[in-house]
Amino acid sequence: MNVLQAQSMGGGAPPGSDRSASGTISADFETFLRLLTTQMKHQDPLNPMESTEFASQLAQFSGVEQQVRTNDLLIGLQGGLATMGMGQLGSWIGMEARAQMPVNFDGRPVTLAGAPHVLADRMELIVSNEEGEIVQQLPIPLSDASFGWDGTGVDGQVLPPGLYSFAIRNWSGEDMLEEWGAMVYGTVQEAALVGGEVWLTMQDGMSIPAGDVLGLRDPDA
Repeated sequence: MNVLQAQSMGGGAPPGSDRSASGTISADFETFLRLLTTQMKHQDPLNPMESTEFASQLAQFSGVEQQVRTNDLLIGLQGGLATMGMGQLGSWIGMEARAQMPVNFDGRPVTLAGAPHVLADRMELIVSNEEGEIVQQLPIPLSDASFGWDGTGVDGQVLPPGLYSFAIRNWSGEDMLEEWGAMVYGTVQEAALVGGEVWLTMQDGMSIPAGDVLGLRDPDA
C-alpha cells in the first residue's frame, strides 16, 4: 500500500470537522510524512520499492510541503491587508456613517434617509421592533435628504429602549412601488479587526462591517 492509498483510507478530516483549510493541509502533510517514513522502514527487502515509485512519492511530498507554505503566506498577506485597511479607516472615528442597519434606541432622536422612487408621489417610514412588529408608520418628505425620527410610537408616546429597524415605502396613489431599508446615520466610535474583516462600532453599540457603509459626513459641518 502506498502513501496516497493509506491517506485516502484514514488520513482525511472527519465530516463536520471545523478545522481551517490550512490546518487540514498541515495535518495531512504530517500524516503523509509519517506514512512515507513507515513505508520505507518496513518495505520488503526482497521486494523493495521501485525507484520510480519512490521518486513519485517524494515529488508528491514536496508538493504538499509547498502548498502548506503557500497557504501560510496567503494567511499572513490577508491579515496584513486587513490591518492596513483598519489603519486607513482610523480617520472614520468620529464621523457619521450612513448604512442600512438597525438602531439600539435609547430615547435620543435617530437620523435617517431614504431614496424616492422616480414614480412615487409619497413616501412613508415604517419602524419595527426587535420582534418584527410595526410600532410606527408615518409619512416623510418625498426626498433623499436626511430627516429625524423622534422615537415616538403610533400612540404618540416615546418607545421603550431597544433594537429597532427602519424601512422606507414608496407609493404612487394606492400602489406601493417598493420598500427598502432606510439609511441610518450613526457616529463611528471604533474600528476593529474581527476575523480578518474590519468592523465599525457605532455610538449606540451597534456593529457593522465597514463594507456596509455607503456614505460619510462630518457631524460638525
